[in-house]
Amino acid sequence: MSLEKDIQQTRSFRNERHKAIVNMIYTHNWVLEKLKDVLKEDDITHQQFNILRILRGSNGPISTLQIRERMLDKMSDTSRIVDRLILKGLATKSVSEQDKRLVDVLITEKGLQTLSRIDNKHERLDDILSNITYEEAGMINVIFDKIRGSY
Repeated sequence: MSLEKDIQQTRSFRNERHKAIVNMIYTHNWVLEKLKDVLKEDDITHQQFNILRILRGSNGPISTLQIRERMLDKMSDTSRIVDRLILKGLATKSVSEQDKRLVDVLITEKGLQTLSRIDNKHERLDDILSNITYEEAGMINVIFDKIRGSY
């Protein structure tokens, strides 16, 4: 289906760049909905999933400031999301020993197990892009990197 049909667009786009921007936003939201369907089985949001992956990759305690810098969604309320992860037993936090003004966050064993379960769903996650080839996925990655490099 075309973008115009999906969003019931009756007027033409200003140009292909305008259409591309709308298409990226629409597709981003579409992919996010598919990701949410997979994550809801483990009762976590995509922002919580992002933070858990950051924590796992940090190989030790990391401050909420460092988490925010690495997050995909920079507008997220990192502290609130971390607090929800703590309530679920997926992370812990403590005052930083290096800087008492900062809070260090660490993934728990339960958090690692949750990520492991999600990792085992890699085929379902990959299926979100099953309509494109690996070569096309690579081309999209190059194009997206190029777009961000333009600023």
